[in-house]
Amino acid sequence: MWYPDRIPDWLSGLFPKYHWHGDRNKSQVYLTFDDGPTPMVTHFVLEQLERFGFKATFFLIGDRAQRFPGLKKEVLEAGHSIGNHTFHHLNSWKVSSEMYLKDIAFAKANTSNSLFRPPYGRIHRKVAQQLVADGYKIVLWDVLSGDFDTSRSPESSLKSLKRHTRNGSVVVFHDSEKAFPILKEVLPEYLEWLQEQQFECLPIS
Repeated sequence: MWYPDRIPDWLSGLFPKYHWHGDRNKSQVYLTFDDGPTPMVTHFVLEQLERFGFKATFFLIGDRAQRFPGLKKEVLEAGHSIGNHTFHHLNSWKVSSEMYLKDIAFAKANTSNSLFRPPYGRIHRKVAQQLVADGYKIVLWDVLSGDFDTSRSPESSLKSLKRHTRNGSVVVFHDSEKAFPILKEVLPEYLEWLQEQQFECLPIS
């Protein structure tokens, strides 16, 4: 499985309507967690973030947010932001734009109508234009943890995160059962490193 651990600024600059990163002149990092909420896993993430006083953004799958409303409430009460990650974790390249937009709209009641992250980072231009018109900020990323990759070692993930994280980075993790074996090893050490580097971790507004 190949995927880029970091999106270079020249590439993200080709798509300026998407939110790839924050201010490169400020020591701020934006931690994001996709595919939850998930019992035990999301609780673990919340506990780790609280240890360091960090805030993050959780891109929720609508179906899971509907099934676990208490978890969504905990995320919000802890001061984190939430975003829309579709209702069924759809791939924009594999369904019609109409179906995809309906799925996002269906998820809105249990997620957010201001922040959206497309599953797999894939989104058609027509869909993006409509979401921007509807007031959404489409959030992508510039650093990928690779926690979803079951063939990857936690050591490799952590090393890559430290190498690529810089001012303004939007970093992707997953609070899912699949990602948990790597996440539980990497996240505490990465958060400690962020604190040592004096990064401030903020939610995406």
